[in-house]
Amino acid sequence: RVPDPIQDFTKCCKNSGVLIVVKCRKENSALKECLTAYYNDPAFHEECKMEYLKEREEFRKTGIPAKKRLQKLPTSM
Repeated sequence: RVPDPIQDFTKCCKNSGVLIVVKCRKENSALKECLTAYYNDPAFHEECKMEYLKEREEFRKTGIPAKKRLQKLPTSM
């Protein structure tokens, strides 16, 4: 689920056109606060680090990047 500040900022940007800078200040500030909270959260940092290390280990075993490894194969050949 996408956090509300992201949805609010996205909605504001879509509705504001070139006036984003003026009209979306409140939503932009809320988004920055949300991102800063995640950036400073040690548990989130550890979770991201573990996910990266897992992907790196898998790449070293297979030589296939996660992006390509997770793509679905065509069902009909």
